[in-house]
Amino acid sequence: MNLKRILKNSITAIVFLFAIAGFSQSHNAFTLQLETFYAKIKEQKSPQIIDARGTEEFLTNHINGAINFNLESKSCAENIARLDKTKPVFVYSIRSGRSGQLANELLKNGFSEVYDLQGGIAAWMGAGKPFYSNSKSKLTLTEYNKIIAENKTVLVDIGSHYCGACKKVKSVLETINAEHGAYLKILEIDLEDNPQLIAELKIVKIFPTLIFYQNGKIVFKKEGFNNLKKEVDMAFAH
Repeated sequence: MNLKRILKNSITAIVFLFAIAGFSQSHNAFTLQLETFYAKIKEQKSPQIIDARGTEEFLTNHINGAINFNLESKSCAENIARLDKTKPVFVYSIRSGRSGQLANELLKNGFSEVYDLQGGIAAWMGAGKPFYSNSKSKLTLTEYNKIIAENKTVLVDIGSHYCGACKKVKSVLETINAEHGAYLKILEIDLEDNPQLIAELKIVKIFPTLIFYQNGKIVFKKEGFNNLKKEVDMAFAH
């Protein structure tokens, strides 16, 4: 009797687990790396690309051919209704927060093929893919290289005004500058001011990206700022 009960409970548990797995798969968008995301877009004659950032961010720069709306838009439901459910939808934001939320909302509304770009706009522009910008970079690649060449030690911070993680880097940079400022040049590069430079560097995959140079050579490159102060201290110790 106990054996039958154990077998019955085991079968019930397995069925339940499969049900959960099926539900999770049907309610989660596919997060794609840049080249796969780009290749799938190229397969479409008129790709449905959605920029899930705010209007101001979108007007400053965006992927060529993208339209702009997010879950906070008053017209979000209307915008979703205008999309073709029989075709893939490609979404992106700065990282994956807003685009991930929008992607899952699209799936709930009956879209079966939704792709979210890993690394967001940073990955796209950092690889030099086609984009629109309403302004030219304040800093050229030539000027950037000159700064690296003329300063023995440089810490480059690449991010966006609208990136939450990027804002948190600033306090760490202040601490680093207070301790090493006499021997260190800190160069801050924001997407909104230097889109072409970020594209030309071809080194950015996510915001924030930190690059530490000594004597014109990269000592380390970080995606995110965890242990940044520790790694800078170690670089100076050597």
